[in-house]
Amino acid sequence: MRKGRPKVALIVTTDERQRLESLAHRSRSAAALARRARIILACADGADSKVVARRLHVTPGTVCKWRGRFVVNRLDGLYDEPRPGAKRTITDAQVEEVIIRTLETTPPGATHWSTREMAKAVGLSHTAISRMWHTFGLQPHRTETFKLSNDPLLVEKVRDIVGLYLDPPAHAAVFCVDEKPQIQALDRTQPLLPMQPGQVERRTHDYKRHGTTTLFAALNAKTSEVITQFHQRHRSAQFREFLDLIDAQVPRRLDVHIIMDNYSTHKTALIRKWFAKRPRFHVHFTPTYSSWLSLVERWFAELTMKQIRRGAYRSVAQLKAASRPSSRRIRQTRSPSSGRSRPMRSWRASLDLPSGPSMRGPHNKFHEPWLRDTSASAGRSACGSRSAAAPDSTSRRTPRSASRWTRPPFRSPP
Repeated sequence: MRKGRPKVALIVTTDERQRLESLAHRSRSAAALARRARIILACADGADSKVVARRLHVTPGTVCKWRGRFVVNRLDGLYDEPRPGAKRTITDAQVEEVIIRTLETTPPGATHWSTREMAKAVGLSHTAISRMWHTFGLQPHRTETFKLSNDPLLVEKVRDIVGLYLDPPAHAAVFCVDEKPQIQALDRTQPLLPMQPGQVERRTHDYKRHGTTTLFAALNAKTSEVITQFHQRHRSAQFREFLDLIDAQVPRRLDVHIIMDNYSTHKTALIRKWFAKRPRFHVHFTPTYSSWLSLVERWFAELTMKQIRRGAYRSVAQLKAASRPSSRRIRQTRSPSSGRSRPMRSWRASLDLPSGPSMRGPHNKFHEPWLRDTSASAGRSACGSRSAAAPDSTSRRTPRSASRWTRPPFRSPP
């Protein structure tokens, strides 16, 4: 005959069992909470308290304790009750004083507060100040920069360039063109110490400069091919030579859309005449202070980070040779033979652009005024509106008149 008090039946519902299984096996559960959940699951399967204690390496008293709490309070009984802890020593008024001082004042002889300076000023510990700043998301030691564009056609130009990226015109190539001037061929005064287990790569802080060069690059926005050319200077004459290279490498049957920034070299009389003589070229300028819209800037950043910044070059020729493979790797990564990517068609709705012929007209609505050739001999825009003659089926599509262009509606931000 069994002795002692009778056990209260432990019945677990389906929802409770799922919750206990989650607590017992979830990787982010606290170890103590997971152990209690396993105790209840073992007891619910009908195992004796001593057997459960032996299996889970706890004492029988621990099993009885959490079994009883679960019977009374169910799942809430497995969690620890809130403990009173030490009494609060920092009042709300002190917290408010710290936050107001941080936001509205600066310490004498400094531009921003530190935890120890604030602790001296208010009479608290620097760890308390750190906890307050962390709670309110304050970081006085950090600062970021920004630049606002003052271009009056900022929204229109952004829509125009993004539209070229997401839905380029048929029978046309879109190139992002820019230059990276004054790339230095730097070599360290001592040999590099290579990386070893437990030791990062080391180099001297001083260097020897063996010359500079300027890299002109044109990134095909669709195929990611890069056309590069090196020059010692970056004037309009060198930029025209690079444009000649683009003109020679792009098939004559294609129109060419050039996206570039507002650098003065791009707007000289020499460059204007060059575009006026080549009507298949269409120029799109990025908004003022917004050269980041050009995708070639991202390629320059990759080249700097992966090749130039940590490289050691003893001559300009060595620097040029090291920079050229990057363009070949880009060309091999996304070439036309690797398959045609799925076109993205959702940009009209996201940018609130008009549909139909308004976005299929010549992409020169927002070009600079000097790009429009009003001479009688030219009879067309210097950016190159398409010819009025009907092309054959293998060439460009039948163009639409520039008068059918509808200016995208400007919607002020909410």
